[in-house]
Amino acid sequence: MFKDPTKAPKNYTPGEALPKIAAYCAYQERTQKEVEEKLKSYGLDEDDAGEIIIRLSREKLLDEERYAQAYARGKHRTNGWGRRRIRLELKAKGLSEYCLQSGMKELENDEYYEKLKQLLGQRDAREKETHPLKRKMKLMAYLTQKGYESDLIQEALGELNDSK
Repeated sequence: MFKDPTKAPKNYTPGEALPKIAAYCAYQERTQKEVEEKLKSYGLDEDDAGEIIIRLSREKLLDEERYAQAYARGKHRTNGWGRRRIRLELKAKGLSEYCLQSGMKELENDEYYEKLKQLLGQRDAREKETHPLKRKMKLMAYLTQKGYESDLIQEALGELNDSK
């Protein structure tokens, strides 16, 4: 189903927009910025949008701290992202430092390091480079791009080399 580009977007009253935006927030965690953009697309002015956002926050449908926690957990477990990448992405979404810290607390050290070692093992098995130094640099570059810290990467690489 495609949207007709010639058709103008429908403007909603605050009363019509509230149930729509509540369903939008209930479907998955959202940031305040995302909700503001959606309300703008509904044709609401800043005052009405602000009132709706306050109401959604009071009713716990919109919670940026909860969003940061879910985002950090999800991106780490499914995409294998490290702390640095997750922090950067959350910051780009306009979340407060408090929310960033809250999201980072979701990444438990043991699980985090195990995920790093798992990714390293998978990448090591696929890596075709035979020269030891070039191979190590490629593995480091991959894990750095994923957002892992250099000291943890070095530690995991040391463990990998010890086990060979």
